[in-house]
Amino acid sequence: MDDKPNPGTLSESSEPLFSFGVIADIQYADLEDGYNFHGSRRRYYRHSLLHLRGAIEHWNEESSAPCCVLQLGDIIDGYNAQYKASEKSLELVMSTFQTLKAPVHHTWGNHEFYNFSRDYLTNSKLNTKFLEDHIVHHPETMPSEDYYAYHFVPFPKFRFILLDAYDLSVLGVDQSSPKYQQCLQMLREHNPNTELNSPQGLSEPQFVQFNGGFSQEQLNWLNEVLTFSDTNQEKVVIVTLHYCRDDEVWKGVGPVKAGFPLQKGRHEGPSSCWAIPGCQNSNSRMWPHSLPTECRVR
Repeated sequence: MDDKPNPGTLSESSEPLFSFGVIADIQYADLEDGYNFHGSRRRYYRHSLLHLRGAIEHWNEESSAPCCVLQLGDIIDGYNAQYKASEKSLELVMSTFQTLKAPVHHTWGNHEFYNFSRDYLTNSKLNTKFLEDHIVHHPETMPSEDYYAYHFVPFPKFRFILLDAYDLSVLGVDQSSPKYQQCLQMLREHNPNTELNSPQGLSEPQFVQFNGGFSQEQLNWLNEVLTFSDTNQEKVVIVTLHYCRDDEVWKGVGPVKAGFPLQKGRHEGPSSCWAIPGCQNSNSRMWPHSLPTECRVR
């Protein structure tokens, strides 16, 4: 057995190249504590803001500040819509983020669409597409305005790609629109339940109303960006809210590190993107869906 150290092995003492923060599922609401849909998990709606403030304090006090923070969606809870408090709650959370010294990149989840339409989000502070990087002479890496996705480089040779997991969805779009009808038909083809948020009896439990999917147009764009990154020997981090649990969908875009079912919103059960045939290429990574944390890249 060869006991020689592997020169490619990284130790905990290795100096990090850069770090970035990750936070998800803040789900703030000015409400008393409650429970999830099945009453099995307690929800601390107001207390979530304290966690956010604590995370921001930690990131601001770091000797080597994170290059950015990824906010992975569900920033306020869906209950805000019932109490007509969506805009007020969002403004409170966003004003808290303003105390953060690092730039924030926002993704959109199902709770964003419980509170707002896609048009509203496009014109809101949750749209951070202005932070995207433009690759000169490669117009194919520019995303369409039809979905909310973009890429940026926080450190040389590392490209982050934000995907729109609700590109195909019945949430947040006008029910009279062709896209809504297309998505509803897709759902009903895979989910015969009267309650479309129920995965009961489904062989493909990701096909529920509170999930979404990627259009072929977005997947084609992702493929172009990954092709560019492969050619230029970049490492890629893919950022999205609901990951695809179907390995067949993602086998072409590399290992998926998030390997556990997510419990989203007031629904119990697996939460993931609709299984829509994906793109080809390597190099991509998907970070675990998590609470406030910091990732150091060595």
